[in-house]
Amino acid sequence: MSRRDDGTVTAEAAIVLPLVTAFALVLVWMISVGVAQVRVVDAARDAARALARGDEESAATQAAHRTAPAQATVTTDESGGTVTVTVTSHQEAPRWLLVPLPGITVDASATVQLEEPP
Repeated sequence: MSRRDDGTVTAEAAIVLPLVTAFALVLVWMISVGVAQVRVVDAARDAARALARGDEESAATQAAHRTAPAQATVTTDESGGTVTVTVTSHQEAPRWLLVPLPGITVDASATVQLEEPP
């Protein structure tokens, strides 16, 4: 007796496994973008707190660059008794992804009220 469905599991696996692998790679890329977003939020918050305490702008910018992803830009704006720090970082899709994806820009702003000098 001959079975005509021999090898169907192998054929199905050959079709599904590359799709699952591609999905997993894209998922890893999206997680790394999420981590970059958290880092720019923390960097903006760190720099805004430092400026609110009265630290020098260069020290606050350095604090932001320590926390932010590489190549991030930090801008500050002080007006009306508050300071706003914006951190922006462009995340390129990793080259190990087999599917070319566009880069993603993540940014965050933090605004705090300036502390009064003692």
